[in-house]
Amino acid sequence: MSGELLINVTPSETRVALIENGSLQEVHVEREARRGLVGNIYLGKIIRVLPGMQAAFVDINLGKAAFLHASDINSKLILKEDSNSEQVPDIRNLVHEGQYIVVQVVKDPMGTKGARLTTDITVAARFLVLMPNASHAGISQRIEDPKERNRLKSIVTPYCGEDHGFIVRTAAEGAGIEELQHDAEFLRRVWAKVTERKERKQTKDPIYQDLSLAFRVLRDFVGVSLERIRIDSKLTYEQLVEFTSEFVPNLAPVLECYPGERPIFDLFDVESEIQRSLHRRIELKSGGYLIIDQTEAMTTIDINTGAFVGHRNLEETIFNTNIEATQAIARQLRLRNLGGIIIVDFIDMNDKEHQRRVLHSLDVAMAKDNVKYSLSGFSALGLVEMTRKRTRESLEHILCGECEVCHGRGYVKTVETVCFEILREIVRVNRAYDADKFIVYASSSVSESLINDEYHNLAELEVFIGKQIKVQTENMYNQEQFDVVMM
Repeated sequence: MSGELLINVTPSETRVALIENGSLQEVHVEREARRGLVGNIYLGKIIRVLPGMQAAFVDINLGKAAFLHASDINSKLILKEDSNSEQVPDIRNLVHEGQYIVVQVVKDPMGTKGARLTTDITVAARFLVLMPNASHAGISQRIEDPKERNRLKSIVTPYCGEDHGFIVRTAAEGAGIEELQHDAEFLRRVWAKVTERKERKQTKDPIYQDLSLAFRVLRDFVGVSLERIRIDSKLTYEQLVEFTSEFVPNLAPVLECYPGERPIFDLFDVESEIQRSLHRRIELKSGGYLIIDQTEAMTTIDINTGAFVGHRNLEETIFNTNIEATQAIARQLRLRNLGGIIIVDFIDMNDKEHQRRVLHSLDVAMAKDNVKYSLSGFSALGLVEMTRKRTRESLEHILCGECEVCHGRGYVKTVETVCFEILREIVRVNRAYDADKFIVYASSSVSESLINDEYHNLAELEVFIGKQIKVQTENMYNQEQFDVVMM
């Protein structure tokens, strides 16, 4: 895979776009306010030991003491005797007040509680996790194929040393030797820096902080062929130059500071593509279209021929639309970062060979995706079931929130429906309370409908209850919002 990375930096937000063949394929967004502490490594100071709780409080300069339980302390690094015992040693035998200790955050502070810590340090990269004070290679249990497990272990074991080992992540399934080697070299460089900072005994800042988005994408694209990496912030560019020269020198030559006045995301129409990726309907070049619905349980994708009428017969038209849809589906899953269960409802095909070719086309298109996926055949109902690993929040969840009007339904009540709700509410209030007249406050569209389209119904209701009903427009109300006020 080859392509170009665009890095757009604004205050408190960083966005990264991956362009391949002139087309947007991936978008990553990170906002500073949502960055957590998990993964950060600190040189902390024990400020209090609580034997009754088997815990200690550690100052890591967060304003609130962090919590370290005895079970989260690697006793093998401290105790020489009974280090293989399954019983948790007394906290007083492990740490003491005033002691400096290297810890890693495993849980962010919440409410009045401080961060949760551990001394079992790990540093993650794309395919590997470095384990200081270990000397073996472990394989993720989610990699089930014995041959693949043996292959990965044989590759990674030579990279282990007396003072560090590696865990092979699930994402490494199918990874090549060079990719794993790049990861191992990167992690060893990072840990060397952590060790150097630890010796300085500086406790104000983390001695290792999980990389921000701009740095993380460079780490994750180690070994990937990138023609250019453009950054529109001079400060970030200088930081990335320093980072790449130290940790990923093979990417240093492709870094470029973008000085243009035109926004960097406008170069490849990225902003418009992001807006289109939030729509349910995706148009195909032939005239067909996709409907993508993301729910809590799964994502459903429906394909329609739309305006595409074909040139030969109906079967060929359906087949060509489905083939075109496979490319769009693969791109949209990657662009929107949709994961979990995905159900694709292709247009019904009677020809088994057409089904096979459509499935193969989808598989080939999905192979370009770095995220692990699995694809099943057509079900008895003509649906294709697939899964895609969740790596982060979907683009929709990052950029959007629940609608204040429909509260997630995706629809609002029609003007006619709201008008009849108002008429029923007037009847209900009239029977429950004694009023001289009523004033209805509603949105402009509903008010206009009551005065014009529903004039006869409103007049009949006035005769029925024997009271005057006045309609008043409230511009701040949404279409479903109204109030019936008694006078």
